[in-house]
Amino acid sequence: MRIPGPDHPIIVERHARRVRVVFNGRIVAESANALRLQEADYRPVFYILRDDADMRCFQPSTHKTYCPYKGEASHFTLAVEGKEARNAAWSYETPYPAVADICEYLAFYPSRVDAIDEL
Repeated sequence: MRIPGPDHPIIVERHARRVRVVFNGRIVAESANALRLQEADYRPVFYILRDDADMRCFQPSTHKTYCPYKGEASHFTLAVEGKEARNAAWSYETPYPAVADICEYLAFYPSRVDAIDEL
């Protein structure tokens, strides 16, 4: 486990705007309570509560990834009206303490959904 610091900062904060995720023309998640995670010089990532997602569109995947700063991520395949995007979303079930706020929130790969919009 690595701890965020000056050489690799991670900031998690409540996002001021509504965030909407669309896949195959359908809103699969929309939230006024999204979190914005800014890690080092990477593009920001929005995390959305599962309560604000249509979980009927999410199929758990066996795919896992690991971040030394956040921990192990579980992935989900999106399925809407016959179209699938494999491992399009991820979630940290037990993130490391420095990013505990993102626990069980969902994040999305922009290239695997139609849009991630700030409203």
